Amino acid sequence: MQPNVVWIYGEDLYPDLACYGTSVVQTPNLDRFASEGTLFSNAFVTCPVCSPSRSAIITGRYQTSFGAHNHRSRRDAPLPAGIELATDLFRSAGYFTCNSSGPPDHRPGKTDFNFRYDDPFDGVFWSERKDGQPFYAQFNITDTHRDFAPDPDHPIDPAEVELPPYYPDHPLVLKDWAMWLESIQVFDRKVGEVLASLERDGLSENTIVFIISDHGRAHIRDKQFLYDGGIRVPCIVRWPGHIDEGVVKDDLVSGIDFLPTSLSLAGLDVPEDLEGRVFAGENAGSRDAVIAARDRCDGTVDRIRCVRTKDYKYIKNYWPDRPYTQFNGYKMHKYPLWTLAPILKARGELKSDQLHFLEPCRPAEELYDLSSDPHEIHNLADEASYATTLTALRNRLDDWEVLHGDRGLTPEPPDVLAAEARKMQDNFESRMAARGLSADITPEDYLAWWERELLGEG
Repeated sequence: MQPNVVWIYGEDLYPDLACYGTSVVQTPNLDRFASEGTLFSNAFVTCPVCSPSRSAIITGRYQTSFGAHNHRSRRDAPLPAGIELATDLFRSAGYFTCNSSGPPDHRPGKTDFNFRYDDPFDGVFWSERKDGQPFYAQFNITDTHRDFAPDPDHPIDPAEVELPPYYPDHPLVLKDWAMWLESIQVFDRKVGEVLASLERDGLSENTIVFIISDHGRAHIRDKQFLYDGGIRVPCIVRWPGHIDEGVVKDDLVSGIDFLPTSLSLAGLDVPEDLEGRVFAGENAGSRDAVIAARDRCDGTVDRIRCVRTKDYKYIKNYWPDRPYTQFNGYKMHKYPLWTLAPILKARGELKSDQLHFLEPCRPAEELYDLSSDPHEIHNLADEASYATTLTALRNRLDDWEVLHGDRGLTPEPPDVLAAEARKMQDNFESRMAARGLSADITPEDYLAWWERELLGEG
């Protein structure tokens, strides 16, 4: 009997889970799931924003290799000839394919692809399939996306939160982070409901389940950037009797590996032209590096690439004259720290590790020794003792570009960029108006609004 395959996406979900070592968050369902399967501690996606990453994951190919790299672009363009989705490959093997937003209502789930594709899924839930038909199911659970879903049953005390050192220890940031962790607890309960449904329907033993995400945390310096906070994701795989139980592996995994691994575990042919690799099961191989790319996000134009090994991260900034904090309407509207950080800088209240992201320009290259600097704060690109490592990773990125192609080399037409910038500004203004605020509000007044909204101050 062919096994079923389930992908459970936690949107914008960095592995801030108890089973990954974050003790303040309660994730009993995910912890139990990890004890029943294999947890991969070095999983990374190929883009730190949803639509390019999801386009890569569903095709098993780098988004840069087929023109899906700019966020929410090319929605009217079909896929290039010869590229198939995961759903095509499973459907051709007789599988029913479905996509749900998760419990309790199981509406059609998020797709968000940077290409046009009619009816990529057959339905919403596996109950719609024919009797005995195997299924490939996605659950796209959005609670960990901003605005975060609060957990009134198990609130997290901001005083117990441990922030990365590149974030200021400020009440507003601590509260925002606590709300993020609470949303993970809500996600955990929904995962528990999906797993319970498999159990009730007698499907658990013959279903391969992946817990994954489209990219990392929805916090500044994380989402839309190539530091680990933006590209590292949870990856836990369970298949009773076939996948090792209670094991942690530090193998490097890329988001484009989820598809070939799913096909291989299910005993299906893996197309030779997929750019991902199998990382679990008897056909598992290995990687010595993962590659990730960031291009235009909303109307904010940028181009960044990185190579990430177990020990080092190399980042190439193609426009070093631009600040990290270019205007982005989404981040300005959603992230309190986006407003707070420049104010704290002006007051002289930021530590040196927290100033890097606010610089008016950035280095062309960044290199981090992850064993001694896991938060990627101390750039070693100009250190003579790291010159050999820098050159090797720079060459590795060049080789990747030659092997797979990089459509980011070709800039978008000026009219497209102007339209995206206008759309971003219009969206920002309308969202602010919905809050009763002007888009021209002063930073100090906007900070006061955030403090009232999150802290109840003023």
